[in-house]
Amino acid sequence: MRASFRSGALPTADTFTLHDLTPALLVGSVVLLVSVAAVRLSVKSGLPSLLIYLGIGLAIGESGFGIKFDSNELTQVLGYAALILILAEGGLSTRWEGIRRSVAPAAVLSTVGVVVSVAVVALSARFVLRLDWNTALLVGAILSSTDAAAVFSVLRRVPLPRRITGMLEAESGFNDAPVVLLVTALATRSAHPAQAQAWWSLVLMAALELVAGAAIGLAVGWLGAQFMRRAASGSSGLFSIGVMALTVLAYAAAASVHASGFLACYLAALLLGNLRLPHGPAVRGLSTALGWLAQIGLFVLLGLLASPGDMGDQIVRAVVIGLVLLLVARPLSVLVSATPFGLGWRDQVFLSWAGLRGAVPVVLATVPLTLGAKNVDWIFELVFVLVVIFTLVQGPTLPWMAQRLGIIEDYQTLDLAVEATPLEEMGAELLQVTVGPASKLHGVEVFELRLPPGAQLTLVVRGGKGFVPAGNTVIRRGDQLLLVTTAESKSSAERQVRAVSRQGRLAGWRTADGKN
Repeated sequence: MRASFRSGALPTADTFTLHDLTPALLVGSVVLLVSVAAVRLSVKSGLPSLLIYLGIGLAIGESGFGIKFDSNELTQVLGYAALILILAEGGLSTRWEGIRRSVAPAAVLSTVGVVVSVAVVALSARFVLRLDWNTALLVGAILSSTDAAAVFSVLRRVPLPRRITGMLEAESGFNDAPVVLLVTALATRSAHPAQAQAWWSLVLMAALELVAGAAIGLAVGWLGAQFMRRAASGSSGLFSIGVMALTVLAYAAAASVHASGFLACYLAALLLGNLRLPHGPAVRGLSTALGWLAQIGLFVLLGLLASPGDMGDQIVRAVVIGLVLLLVARPLSVLVSATPFGLGWRDQVFLSWAGLRGAVPVVLATVPLTLGAKNVDWIFELVFVLVVIFTLVQGPTLPWMAQRLGIIEDYQTLDLAVEATPLEEMGAELLQVTVGPASKLHGVEVFELRLPPGAQLTLVVRGGKGFVPAGNTVIRRGDQLLLVTTAESKSSAERQVRAVSRQGRLAGWRTADGKN
């Protein structure tokens, strides 16, 4: 029977016609508008926006408005496409100076930490849920990938220190690649046990794929940047499209030679985002828009695929596995990975609690089904329920946890996305500084900031009104400051403002023991 959009089923490629276009655009545009409005609800409630998007998918799905969708294959294909755009946006918007000190511990957490997490969850699944070893390992692997987008959707207004945000950003960029390889290998082993490779062979192959993916990503990023500077530097719109195309090219080039496409995509985007290419604000604007579109589409699609009627049986299992993951597996993986790099216990506790699961585990739960694994249909419902329950538990408590641990900064700086070609031509940068309630910037006069050459405080916004400060203008709590700096002075200006915020007007004049 011909499935059509009007009859309540999503049309397939073979049945989609011009008559289906109008209702599809109607539903799609309404879903996007509701999703955009839902961001405000997410900020006010403290819930990650992913839960709202999943809820929208459930609401318009088979148990709601009646749209039927049950294709695991299409979900996996579209999910991978969305993850490419999400990783590209993450790489292009991540500043190297913000994560460079976190790259090594994040890389260990994304590899050694993943192994620890998989082992702990697999042990609990084997002996508590009575699963065979391969299925237990498969569940552990699917649940081992974290989602920084979910964390930052909660912590938009919480100024975390760079060591924390850098760790979360780098981990989320790195851990998708090894997890995808591990899940695929375990799912293949479950589907075709007779053709299973030895474990040492799988480990060696995974290492080679990661190294090859990293090399391809860096090569595509570097060569692509040189090409874009010469071929398409005139139009910001075309330049932005070209940069996004390079990140997709990195994934495709790596995947075509059986290397890690996700790692290649992220590293290419990270390199392109830090080479000071022309039209930086336009590139980041397009990548952010595509990243949001990919997240909304992916989570709504996953909500559509889910069957609420089948989830009740998985609640107890999801709670058991989720508690092991939250209270044992994640803290142990952080402890093993971060302790050698000198991260304090407060940072480790927060990183453990901030290990939110998002779209990646739910997408990966479709992999065993598409590869033909037997008796694993329940894994999708288990993962879906676990993600929802523990996002509800962890998400709203993250700001409270950061405050209790005392890791919140008293001021925050933000890069401003301003599309202004003259600024780029002059090599200028903009910084926004928000003076927090405990910041020692309060009471400091502008001239006492002692900003480096090439940096100037140009605007103060106080009580909703802006004014140009003089040298003797006194900074107050709650002020928003706009600094204009040269590209070379940006880092030193930020360090100086951070030092004054922590130590007061004598920052830089004091010795290590606090004496003049």
